[in-house]
Amino acid sequence: MRIIIVTGLSGAGKSEALRSFEDMGYFCVDNLPPGLIPTFLDLCTQQMDADQNVALVVDCRGGDFFHDIYQVLYHLKDAGHTYELLYLDADIATLVRRFDFTRRIHPLQKDGLLEDAIRREAEMLGPLKESANRIVDTSNMTARQLRATLREMYMSHEKAGALDVSVVSFGYKYGVPLDADMLFDVRFLPNPFYIDNLKTHTGQDEDVRAYIQSFDETEAFLVKAVDLLAFTMPLYMREGKLNLVIGVGCTGGMHRSVMIAEEITARLLKDGHKAHVTHRDIMRDRGPAR
Repeated sequence: MRIIIVTGLSGAGKSEALRSFEDMGYFCVDNLPPGLIPTFLDLCTQQMDADQNVALVVDCRGGDFFHDIYQVLYHLKDAGHTYELLYLDADIATLVRRFDFTRRIHPLQKDGLLEDAIRREAEMLGPLKESANRIVDTSNMTARQLRATLREMYMSHEKAGALDVSVVSFGYKYGVPLDADMLFDVRFLPNPFYIDNLKTHTGQDEDVRAYIQSFDETEAFLVKAVDLLAFTMPLYMREGKLNLVIGVGCTGGMHRSVMIAEEITARLLKDGHKAHVTHRDIMRDRGPAR
């Protein structure tokens, strides 16, 4: 189990960092009182899989509880826990602009000036910064750049180079999948529903697959669709996307969309991509003619 403890200045990007760790599959906890960290990690060790990673954010929002952090970190190593400390930093001018933009109050600001609160926090966190395994200065980073930096640091090379593609077949009569990033409408293909010996079968059955594949436009479409995905997938990854949902729709979600979704998935897998298929509407009530 990999344990990442995230700390740093307020406004330096800890919330964005935690979202990035969640996207990378980490179990994340924000603003955990330091005194509870050993108990929490003991529970994780006992109940989580060995390959489950954990990311915790600890900072001055903990108030008086925060002062326990130094003693807690010292005892974690004695207890056999190996952790990495990530410190997010930024210059004062950048932090002032960010607080002004979000109109949030600094945790230490009370009645004083924002700049004074930032300096007090930096002084409070000084020992953590000195002992951090990694320090990331986000002063000139966008949220996207921070996510990319953290992926490079903390995601395994196998996962970092792979976009998780979910191909979902569906029927337009039941609505478009709300989480789809890209849609393919295959209602232009001849419909097996109107073939008596095929209408009760699905796109997973060989006779339906053979019927749909018998048309030249089927293979032409598959080639172009997979080529489009091969072009766009690296661009989605460049923008920080880790999961891509591709919807493939026909009228009822039983024949054409199922066969095409299966075939797209098979071709992506053959090309070395990470992909899986789901058939949302294949078991729906068939209803009237499609």
